Amino acid sequence: MKNRLLACLLPLLLLAPLSAQEPPKPGPQHQKLAANAGVWDAAMEFHNPDGSTMKSTGVSTMTHGLGGFWLFDDFTGDFMGAPFHGKGATGFDPSKGKYVGTWMDSMSPSMMVLEGDFDAAGKVLTMTGMGVGMDGKPAKHRMVTTHVDAKTMRFEMFVTGADGKETKMLTISYTRSADGGGKEHGGDKPKSGGK
Repeated sequence: MKNRLLACLLPLLLLAPLSAQEPPKPGPQHQKLAANAGVWDAAMEFHNPDGSTMKSTGVSTMTHGLGGFWLFDDFTGDFMGAPFHGKGATGFDPSKGKYVGTWMDSMSPSMMVLEGDFDAAGKVLTMTGMGVGMDGKPAKHRMVTTHVDAKTMRFEMFVTGADGKETKMLTISYTRSADGGGKEHGGDKPKSGGK
């Protein structure tokens, strides 16, 4: 009888400390990401291996949600006359002490997983991960996002080739849309878009 009572009470005793803990709350790193919520006009420049460039435009709608931990990017535009659609998520993982993210789009069946950090000034976020290279094989990608001011960002993507040399593949100049206001992901609650 005593053993049976102990067997019933033990799980409750073990779970008691867990129930007393408060759920995690967004920190300053998450709030930093939240400042990007809003609609951004994108001017894209693709850098070809022969040195020529192709230009295009798009729109990035960034929303903040899931408990305040994640910034979602829904990007639409065109590439070489074809519709392009991409989705990404960026957050901060306290257990790693790094910013983490994912990216997937209509040009690839592979999802890119990224991680990185801001520079000391808090203006430049550099993230790296493996993605599909121009030859269709896995290649290291480096994404650099420079926060110029509250209304302007510059994104640059570099890919390391089989020869070990890094090449710039893409530059996107973002300008905050005058009528853009972010919405909570999965809801209708407006979020402030200022930094």
